[in-house]
Amino acid sequence: MLSKKVEKALNDQIKIEAESSQVYLSMASWAEVKGLEGIAGFMYGHSDEERMHMLKLVKYVNERGGHAKISQLKAPETDFGTFQKMFQKLYDHEIFVSNSINDLVHITLEEKDYATHNFLQWYVAEQIEEEALARTILDKINLIGNDKGGLYLFDRDIQQISVESAASGNLGE
Repeated sequence: MLSKKVEKALNDQIKIEAESSQVYLSMASWAEVKGLEGIAGFMYGHSDEERMHMLKLVKYVNERGGHAKISQLKAPETDFGTFQKMFQKLYDHEIFVSNSINDLVHITLEEKDYATHNFLQWYVAEQIEEEALARTILDKINLIGNDKGGLYLFDRDIQQISVESAASGNLGE
């Protein structure tokens, strides 16, 4: 059985994961309109992944006797300026999510909810991978600079980054 404090914190995280999915969906749409199909495909996949993170939390809360609340979401930005700025926002957002997960883990320890603490270790590991992947992508983008040929190759290759990462289980490493 979840304490009210842990249930509220998990519901807050459900909203963050849902908003993450929306942010990445908006990034995908923006990239697609700009003709960056590889980046768009990567971001659509990232959006789906965040939704799965949310669903995993929803099921956990409900299975543990709580009630997962589906709440109104904040509308994401729709214009990201440049693809470099967009990926910086992605990285910054992953740091924000990591901090939120860490706060949630801390609450489970305070509440002596070791089952939820154990469940959240998957999210802790996932965030390490997400941050590493975003950092790797930013490093590649910084190498490209304003080179149009580099952007073309990056757009083509980014889907391979995500496919290889998912296949190996080592995102960004």
